Amino acid sequence: MLRVGLISDTHGLLRPEATSFLRGSDYIVHGGDIGHPSILEELASLAPVTAIRGNNDTGSWAASLHETELLQVGEVCVYAIHDLARLAIDLASAGVRVVVSGHSHKPLITERDGVLYVNPGSSGPRRFKLPVAVAELIVDGASISARVVELDCRTATQSLHHAASTGKPVSSPRPKR
Repeated sequence: MLRVGLISDTHGLLRPEATSFLRGSDYIVHGGDIGHPSILEELASLAPVTAIRGNNDTGSWAASLHETELLQVGEVCVYAIHDLARLAIDLASAGVRVVVSGHSHKPLITERDGVLYVNPGSSGPRRFKLPVAVAELIVDGASISARVVELDCRTATQSLHHAASTGKPVSSPRPKR
């Protein structure tokens, strides 16, 4: 059994609650809008990371990130893309069983035509009244399951202070879109 931690839309803020949830993952997929390379460095200290570039990842540090990635996890092929509206491949022909996305900041798990779509939501600065969330994908042979977990951010002020004290950038509470 393999556990894939899913995170997206950190926008420069990697909350301790998200790090805690992702600890123990065999792999981590970041669905874009990372915000700063230190986010990927910290995630890589937990597990191998596959990350894609989001529409807000525009700095020179993000130039090496692709807009999509294909990842084989055991017997399951996972496709990562930031914005589902830009999906332009035949998933069945590519053998894709799971699509991981971000962009909307809205957590979602749905299945269409035999493909599981997972958006872990946003784990960075809260946007409007949307939840702060992460997700996981469990791969057991050819079997897959997913769940979204809303983070308890009542200590959000502490999280922001933690990020600031470590020298890592903290985005404004309402990132520009």
